[in-house]
Amino acid sequence: MNALPHSPACDRNRDPILACITPGLAAARRVVEIGSGTGQHAAWFAPRLPHLVWLATDLPANHGGICGWIEASGAGNIEGPLALDTLADDWPDLGPVDAAYSANTAHIMPQPAVVAMFEGLGERLPPAAPFYLYGPFMEQGRHTSESNAAFDADLRARGHGMGIRDLAWLLQVAALAGFELADVEPMPANNRVLVWRRT
Repeated sequence: MNALPHSPACDRNRDPILACITPGLAAARRVVEIGSGTGQHAAWFAPRLPHLVWLATDLPANHGGICGWIEASGAGNIEGPLALDTLADDWPDLGPVDAAYSANTAHIMPQPAVVAMFEGLGERLPPAAPFYLYGPFMEQGRHTSESNAAFDADLRARGHGMGIRDLAWLLQVAALAGFELADVEPMPANNRVLVWRRT
């Protein structure tokens, strides 16, 4: 059996993120994760949120690892992974979803893909539904730490439109897609969970 893809950062951040999102998901029944990556978050969160279904999505290239983590978790409340490219004209049928989650995607996606993520979720989430977006963010054009500044420089040097996003820009993007910022939760390692609500 091939080794599962593994992100040490997922091991470090999974418990703080889970503590942050659990209260807001108490009434949720089906959560869509945009960009499940390795699949570690889906495999960790779903068994600890047994009242809901966790829907994993990502580009097809990542599906093998996600399936491996889902199988290893033994959780019966994970669906997918579905093939989802936020820039695609047609998203897959997500079915009824009443919450969304995405981690470490906004700085990896090019800006148009981030815009498309908000637009797509804005068309599919019901009013007042939460969207939890985790990662590093700039505030008022400034990085929140020297390590984030170095990380951002590295991302931008790689090309492909990557880079840490400024909260002011995200507020504009979110508003156009029908979201408002409900909360900003500090996380370890100079990260944040931005809690958006569908208006």
